[in-house]
Amino acid sequence: MRGWLKATIGLAVLGGLLVGADRIAVGVAEDEAADRIAKSGRMNQKPDVTIEGFPFLTQALSKELDDVRISSDGLTVGDGRQQVALHAFQAKLSGVKVSDGLNSATVDRGTGSGVISYADLSQLLPPANQLVSGKVPIGGSSRFSLSYGGPGKVKASLGSLPVGEGTVHSKGNTITVDGFRLSGLAGALAGASGQEPAPLSVTLDSLPAGLNLADKDGATPVEDGLRLAFDAKGVQLLG
Repeated sequence: MRGWLKATIGLAVLGGLLVGADRIAVGVAEDEAADRIAKSGRMNQKPDVTIEGFPFLTQALSKELDDVRISSDGLTVGDGRQQVALHAFQAKLSGVKVSDGLNSATVDRGTGSGVISYADLSQLLPPANQLVSGKVPIGGSSRFSLSYGGPGKVKASLGSLPVGEGTVHSKGNTITVDGFRLSGLAGALAGASGQEPAPLSVTLDSLPAGLNLADKDGATPVEDGLRLAFDAKGVQLLG
């Protein structure tokens, strides 16, 4: 009985040591991966990295991580002209193949999301004088104030002057706001009452972690801004 008890205690201690070593190793790997991602230029600041699954050491030996989570609330995205904040970014990377020393990493599949505020979105979109092609400019080079207009819609205004509602959709990494129909004072000022103005588009060229906008619902209006959905295959995360 005593021999069995000693063996059981020994195995428990050994198991605890192995689990502890595994957790230490994964913590070191997560911190190193976050540093490498930031230095790679694919994200403008060091993110939080979590490597899911147990044991980690088995995954490390196979050089393939089943599930890696990345998050950050201080990233930026842009169109090559200027950068704006991307809030609440989070991504799930599956099938992450790494080299010795984390010099390179490829991702079989990546998905994620983040939010651009309406104030920042208005900075990325063309100014108001491009809303109606060939018509009298509305407000010169002023920009629209955008807000949530309901499912799939945004509202636009110039100061206290409502312009109308538009819909948001995306193709590739290009986000387009269109479907505005001017009426009332806004339409009279533009000389285009009841007409459908030209679409406003922006193409993002600096999305985080090598991801792209998802083919479906890549840009969706929500109450606190425009929610971006990311989806990519065969992503070169490092190297």
